[in-house]
Amino acid sequence: MIIETENRWFAIVNPVAGEGKGLTDWPTISKLLRDHQIAFDFAFSEKKFHAIELAVEAINNGYRKIIVIGGDGTIHEVVNGIFIQQQVPSTEILLAVIAVGTGNDWIRMFGIPRKYTEAIRAIVEGHSFLQDIGIVSYYKSNYPQKRYMANVAGIGFDACVNKRYNRLRDEGKRGKWLYLWSTVKAVLRYKSTHVRVAVDDRTVADQPVYSATIGIGKFNGGGMLQTPDAVADDGLFDVTIIRKISGFGVLRNFKSLYNGKIYRNPKISLNRGRKIRVESDPEIAIEVDGEALGYSPFEFEILDRAVRVVVSEKFLQI
Repeated sequence: MIIETENRWFAIVNPVAGEGKGLTDWPTISKLLRDHQIAFDFAFSEKKFHAIELAVEAINNGYRKIIVIGGDGTIHEVVNGIFIQQQVPSTEILLAVIAVGTGNDWIRMFGIPRKYTEAIRAIVEGHSFLQDIGIVSYYKSNYPQKRYMANVAGIGFDACVNKRYNRLRDEGKRGKWLYLWSTVKAVLRYKSTHVRVAVDDRTVADQPVYSATIGIGKFNGGGMLQTPDAVADDGLFDVTIIRKISGFGVLRNFKSLYNGKIYRNPKISLNRGRKIRVESDPEIAIEVDGEALGYSPFEFEILDRAVRVVVSEKFLQI
């Protein structure tokens, strides 16, 4: 029997997302989807990067609507799958998210509730939005690499926090405190690096830099607002640069990382542009959408309104 796939959803389930909630909560989520008359097929990701393969395979098999059951890392992989596939333009794919991750920063931007029934209601209501996507070029093992970015990239301090956080998770540590603990530990040890940042070929920093955050979305790091004014369809990256600052200075201003008032600090600046280049001496690390990737130099390019995503009605009214 041939299944008509174009009008069915394909759910990509990350069973280890959210400390295993992807697996334990899938029976509840799948029942809610059926209760709301959402026709779907599904597959579980089995290893890192498998969600990329599943997204490509789904689109090649005719699916044009994909639901991510996972966190920011799973969204990142599925988005990369959408852009790797060659069957249809990326704008013909509709992407929805039912969040079971730990950080869940992407859904914060678009007002998608964490409560499963409310997230599924957003899918049923069908409000959608064409968001920008970034192309990130970087190096890993001295070879140039490229990845697509759906939300926020962190360079320097942010990448150091992410590396510590992922190391603790790999060691089997769990808990909401994990990212905060990783942040505090990084604050005490991380040192600024000399960085040159060019935005649309204009140098905006050539000095010791503590952190640089490049955002399409507003949130990263489990609710931090390091690019609080970002607009996801304006064709621009928001670039937040934190110049050399002491660990004590970071801790003293820690609240501003969460309350949207980060630019009140004179050591922190905002720039916007379509192309970003970051060079450093020595090399520094990068994380994109919460995933550790590689090392400098980095280049960012924007793709305007490149993928359609399900959003809350409230988001469209802002």
